[in-house]
Amino acid sequence: MAADIGGFEDPSAEVLAEAAAAFGLLASSARLHIVWALAQGESDVTHLADRVGGALPAVSQHLAKLKLAGLVRSRREGRRQIYFVDDPDVVTVVRVMVGQLAARAEGASAPVRVLRGTGG
Repeated sequence: MAADIGGFEDPSAEVLAEAAAAFGLLASSARLHIVWALAQGESDVTHLADRVGGALPAVSQHLAKLKLAGLVRSRREGRRQIYFVDDPDVVTVVRVMVGQLAARAEGASAPVRVLRGTGG
C-alpha cells in the first residue's frame, strides 16, 4: 500500500529498486564522469578515455555496465562504437547535481541558472 502524502504517492518497490540501481551505478565517480561527458555529446571509447583520464579497458567496462543498465546507448559508425545518453531525464539529473555541486565548490550561492541541451 503506497502512502499519499502531500499529493504525492509513494513509488512501488520495483521502481525504487530500479532507481537505487541507477543511482548506484552513478555513485562511481568514473561512471559519473563518463555520463557527464556523454551528456555534453556523443563519443567513442578512445575519446572518452582521453577526456576522463581513464584506461581504455576500464572505460569500456564502465560503458558496458552503463549500457546494460540502460543509462547509455551506442551505435556503430564504421569500426567504432559511438556512445551517447539517450534519456533527457538522466542528462538533466546529472547536469543539475554536478552543476549544483560545482557552483557550491566555487562559493556561489545561486542555483545553476540554465540547463542547456537537456535532450540526449
